[in-house]
Amino acid sequence: MDKRDVVIIGAGAAGMMCAIEAGKRGRRVLVIDHAKAPGEKIRISGGGRCNFTNINAGPKNFLSQNPHFCKSALARYTPMDFLAMVERHGIAWHEKTLGQLFCDHTAKDIIAMLLTEMRAARAELRLATEVSSVERSQAGFRIVTSGGSVETTSLVVATGGKSIPKMGATGFAYRIAEQFGLRIVETRPGLVPLTLDPSTLSEHDGLPGVSVEVVAGHGRATFREAMLFTHRGLSGPAILQISSFWREGEDITLHLQPGLDVIEVLSAARKVNGRQAVLTVLCEHMPRKLAQLLVRQAGIEGTLAELSMRKVEALGEHIRRWKVRPAGSEGYRTAEVTLGGVDTDDLDSRSMAAKSVPGLYVIGEAVDVTGWLGGYNFQWAWASGYAAGQVA
Repeated sequence: MDKRDVVIIGAGAAGMMCAIEAGKRGRRVLVIDHAKAPGEKIRISGGGRCNFTNINAGPKNFLSQNPHFCKSALARYTPMDFLAMVERHGIAWHEKTLGQLFCDHTAKDIIAMLLTEMRAARAELRLATEVSSVERSQAGFRIVTSGGSVETTSLVVATGGKSIPKMGATGFAYRIAEQFGLRIVETRPGLVPLTLDPSTLSEHDGLPGVSVEVVAGHGRATFREAMLFTHRGLSGPAILQISSFWREGEDITLHLQPGLDVIEVLSAARKVNGRQAVLTVLCEHMPRKLAQLLVRQAGIEGTLAELSMRKVEALGEHIRRWKVRPAGSEGYRTAEVTLGGVDTDDLDSRSMAAKSVPGLYVIGEAVDVTGWLGGYNFQWAWASGYAAGQVA
């Protein structure tokens, strides 16, 4: 029987990072994945250029039932640590808005870098291999696969969450965790477009394809980025961000065109030409279809001269606090991440080891730690993979 020191199930960002670190320690490492190629989510990320980290990544950028859990791993493997590896391999990169780092050329450069590091660490990669069962053995664990059985002292679960099932995502990590008595925090789609009911969509006729800057808010969470109207509802970075905080039956609040002072603009326009229609002035500052919808919803008619200050203030408030109640989300089909996962109370924050199952580790998206949009989830993958790789 094939015997290894460490078997990692999942050849994604976290799994490959863990393999590199464990291999550097002289451990005999095997990485197994059912896919035909490694790092498929890396390949498609960032529009094919991989938003591989965010220089601002810290605990405040992550959601978890225990917001303190991620602190240890993130502190011990930082964005600058990963960037140092990127630069060592000569991969050209650039910084976009809000600290997001991307490859200049292609996400495949990151995958190639990780594979090169794995080979240097003598970690073996076995693709197109299905895992049919995992069970305890005298050595630690026995993994039965389509390519035969493997025994290992340490087992690392790095198979991710349920997001983007067309790329092979499953709930495998949760099944293994539950098999060994680990608890699961309720899972749901995160960083996902939100849908609207048919009546609301009919009001948005002509808006699909229109993009505007907004501050999207829910509770204490706010994100100032672009929002896109779609045929299904709302998308764009601001909506993806707030989707992780939103729950069905709740409203989100949108401050449209946050750089626009509606009261000031309308008051100034009235002094110049009070005979202008309110809609005409608004169309100078936002897409016409959106301006039409807002004016109609606020019950505004007539010219600027006919508009009372009370109506001006009401319109300004409507634009600052436009409430929308989504009907749902597009689900795991388009979600970038899975919220929830293996309960952090059952894991050691320094090593990612299961407290009650010696030799078992869970890393990456499978854990109840979910980052904001913008490279944060990759940083969690690198950091949690590194943490487990030091001890597995």
